[in-house]
Amino acid sequence: MPINKEKQNIEWKESWRDEYLKWICGFANAQGGKIYIGMNDDGKVVGLKDSKKLLEEIPNKITQSLGIVADVNLLSKNGKEYIEISVPAYTTSISYKGVYHYRSGSTKQVLNGPALESFLNGKRGATWDNMPLPAFKLKDVEDVYINRFKELAKKKGRIDPALVNEPKNVLLEKLHLTSGEYLTNAAMMLFSKDPEKWLLGAYVKIGYFNNDADLVYQDEVHGSLIEIVDKIVELTYLKYMKAKISYEGMQRIERYFVPEAALREVLFNALCHSQYNYGVPIQISVYKDKLYVANCGELPPNWTVESLFRKHSSRPYNPNIANVFYLMGYIESWGRGIEKICDACKAEGLPMPEFTVNPGDIMVKFTGSEDSIVNNDFDLSDKLSEKLSEKLSEKLSDNEQKTLKLLLEDPGYTTSTISQKLEVSRISVNKYIKTLKDMEIITRVGSDRKGYWIINNSKTVKKE
Repeated sequence: MPINKEKQNIEWKESWRDEYLKWICGFANAQGGKIYIGMNDDGKVVGLKDSKKLLEEIPNKITQSLGIVADVNLLSKNGKEYIEISVPAYTTSISYKGVYHYRSGSTKQVLNGPALESFLNGKRGATWDNMPLPAFKLKDVEDVYINRFKELAKKKGRIDPALVNEPKNVLLEKLHLTSGEYLTNAAMMLFSKDPEKWLLGAYVKIGYFNNDADLVYQDEVHGSLIEIVDKIVELTYLKYMKAKISYEGMQRIERYFVPEAALREVLFNALCHSQYNYGVPIQISVYKDKLYVANCGELPPNWTVESLFRKHSSRPYNPNIANVFYLMGYIESWGRGIEKICDACKAEGLPMPEFTVNPGDIMVKFTGSEDSIVNNDFDLSDKLSEKLSEKLSEKLSDNEQKTLKLLLEDPGYTTSTISQKLEVSRISVNKYIKTLKDMEIITRVGSDRKGYWIINNSKTVKKE
């Protein structure tokens, strides 16, 4: 009989050892599989001397050690006998001596910590975002996010109009964001001002890299999932990416190598699928010619990267978060996210994004085409002269020009940071910044604590 190569649901062993009960446990907890005893690593039958004895012993050991039943069959090829152990997938969790094993790819993993928690919840039909969070109270639910949800859901027409007028405790219950008397993790992530008060790592980290080892600057975006995407998109395009500028007549055209529609869709997918219980933030890595978005997660059972590009149902890791996003019109419910991302890139004539599934995370990579990348390979003095005309730069003091260079280096530098780098007082730095603002050379975006600076193009700088 033909034997498939060793993979997700196939394992070959030359002889039987009781430790292989761990592999059987792993198959039962995953998608099932078969172990062939009497075959070498190349899938060639080498035979068993004690096949009849093993045929009696193995079923008993499986039942006694794991509490499950597996089909154990004696097979023969070219006069050599070998054993096939066929393990079904179990809907309940199976342990071997109190340890939970899981088959992933062609390897066996021991589940513990957040991975074990996710596994046990899945076997119970529960999800992390639907778990109760007793410490999160109704008073912690911010009205501003409730009102934002109502506004967008009503506008999209995906919610019963009568529900919009309900008090927030009733609304949260109708949105399946309660578990018994408690609010859930999903309610906290969506409607709290500071999710990190209850969960470490509940934020998004953005960094700009010259190369994989050279981080130039970084930011963290915190807050409710309802508002976080707009913050990330604004920060990414204004601070981290440079547009390719062209003109059609008098109209100025700005083109980035990552379409905004594609980035938004990737972010919404990451927020719906991230395994927040690991405490690892979603990470965006920006380079001159590429951008990565990585989130702690995994594909549904039996899925591969190729599955993402075929028509498929929507199976978010956090279905309650996804449901709120759907009602607000942030996402579709038919598994079209990947298609929409690719369509946005195709419409701009850009390369298709690459999807990579690593152990513990899923990564999306955008790569710019030659005509969409801005060459940033010049030093800060070149960038400064590009921003300022010679006449205007003469009006700035030495320290004011140094301040501007620092803001070109990192638009997120605070007054304290600039003060330390220039070795002057914060009062002096505030004066330098006021001069630059009054001359309309720089513009502030966001708050004093979490905002950043935009250095205006010299053509739009006020000439005094």
